[in-house]
Amino acid sequence: MPCPFAPTVLRAALASAALLLGAAATGAEPAHGIAMYGEPALPPEFTAFPYVNPEAPKGGRVVFAESGGFDSLNPHILKGSAPYGVGIYVFESLMARNWDEPFSLYGLLAESVETAEDRSWVEFTLRPEAKFSDGSPVTVEDVLWSYETLGTVGHPRYLSTWAKVEKAEATGPRTVRFTFNTVDRELPLILGLRPILKKAQYEGRDFAESTLDLVPIGSGPYTIGRFEPGRFIELDRDPDWWGADVPAMRGQHNIGQIRYDYFNDANVAFEAFKAGEVTAYRELNAAKWAEGYDFPAVRDGRIVKSEIPNDRPTGIAGFVMNTRRAPFDDWRVRDAMLHAFNFEYINQTLNNGEQPRIRSYFDNSVLAMDHGPATGRVKDLLAPYADSLLPGALDGYDLPVSDGTARNRAGLRAAMDRLNEAGWTVQDGVLKNGQGQPFSFEILLNQGATNIMGGGSSQQMIDIFTQGLERLGIFPKVTVIDSAQYTERTNAFDFGMAFYLRSVSLSPGNEQKLYWGSEAAGQPGSRNWMGAQSPAIDAMIDEMLTTTDADDFTAAVKALDRALTTGRYVIPIWYSAIGRIAHSSALHYPEDRVSIYGDWLGFLPDVWWYEE
Repeated sequence: MPCPFAPTVLRAALASAALLLGAAATGAEPAHGIAMYGEPALPPEFTAFPYVNPEAPKGGRVVFAESGGFDSLNPHILKGSAPYGVGIYVFESLMARNWDEPFSLYGLLAESVETAEDRSWVEFTLRPEAKFSDGSPVTVEDVLWSYETLGTVGHPRYLSTWAKVEKAEATGPRTVRFTFNTVDRELPLILGLRPILKKAQYEGRDFAESTLDLVPIGSGPYTIGRFEPGRFIELDRDPDWWGADVPAMRGQHNIGQIRYDYFNDANVAFEAFKAGEVTAYRELNAAKWAEGYDFPAVRDGRIVKSEIPNDRPTGIAGFVMNTRRAPFDDWRVRDAMLHAFNFEYINQTLNNGEQPRIRSYFDNSVLAMDHGPATGRVKDLLAPYADSLLPGALDGYDLPVSDGTARNRAGLRAAMDRLNEAGWTVQDGVLKNGQGQPFSFEILLNQGATNIMGGGSSQQMIDIFTQGLERLGIFPKVTVIDSAQYTERTNAFDFGMAFYLRSVSLSPGNEQKLYWGSEAAGQPGSRNWMGAQSPAIDAMIDEMLTTTDADDFTAAVKALDRALTTGRYVIPIWYSAIGRIAHSSALHYPEDRVSIYGDWLGFLPDVWWYEE
């Protein structure tokens, strides 16, 4: 069930934001934190975030099971695949998120933040005690070099923000200021979250080149220890970590070593967990959680099952259709795929029907679209784009629902009607267009992704899906490749349909442009796999970024959710309203103070500790 206090906290934050605008970090005075709207919830004298145990002991070890592998130690570039933990535990940013607020940051490497009332510039003051793991100080020069390097030759996710920086300059021995050329209230917060790298380590090297030879030095709580590509990597807690007593970090990063073991098969990974080789395991399948954990380590208490509530948006998970190429450049074809995808039967087959379906990109949150005609401010925002919006955006839309049987007759009939409208008819048992060309596309699957969102593999879902498509005269090509090839091809948008997963937060902002903005549609490596190019989507994102009113922000996100969902870019599958973690009984978390995000970024292993 949802966390009982979280909705109240969130509603209060959003409701009061309009009244508090301009009250904090906007009056050209240094402040301990900054919020997207209004004041940060925590006062300057706060000593720790509310969801941590400030007295948590240090030490111990946690072992996770990961799929695929890695061939790089640089998580900040497009080339190569870096281990998940390196980017978030080895490096730090100037500010840190409080996961109990929709979007507030507090000082980490920076002791204070200062910004203009119109947020046309932001200035950070570094803590004098901030240092890298080799003992060298974090300097303004490191900050400026990091921002410019990431913004010019780093991963595409950094490029658009750097283009909005008119000037970056040192304004004192420990202060750095960024002046913007664009009206965008989120920019000071985004810059506060950029990773800071050690400039001297990369002198004479090509930063954009993927490599395992250079072990990066960061200022974060962990350093890179032993590793073997394709098998494991260990992150060791720095005993001299400078930031252990910074209020935003107190009680976090307590575990002595984080190890990631890599597996190509989810069943093998689960067996490793049962044998005690893996010590924390996220279970996404509700049916398996209820029935598949009756083994000795659970019965005798060595393994504990914890359920973590949340009130965050679902994000989107499912099969994305690439609109850059036929046949998915026609929305009627995409709509037909939604009708042909027999979700209810697939869910019953793989999950005993226990997983709720994702109904929109911001489902399960106060930011989700309403399932009826658009009204009020949402309607006003979308109305100028009525001619470019697809059916349902203004008058209401819900995903197709099948009868749950294997045949899915009604769904397939509706799919065929849409295909006929788009000019496709069955000829000699094969769906063809007016020129006699067969309906053809490639479904790209990741061999390493053997357990998709807890409901079996993408291959199992596609097997059921393609059986239905064959009854329509459609015979897609299914290609299964390894993780490295999958990354390479999806970065180049070289697919017809592929499995797609994008998490969203309660504070969506500039990242939405990279996810589904028109400019990102042509940027290799962007997350806009569907190739969405919609003036309505672009306008709603701009509204989110420029409004100074919390209610208008919420309306803009709701309108964006409508434009995305009715764009019919993705065939959504399911989500989980709770996190399910089976773990060693020696691993603990603050059970009475889980943040509104639940089991998400900043939770495991961040606020956990090890104690026999």
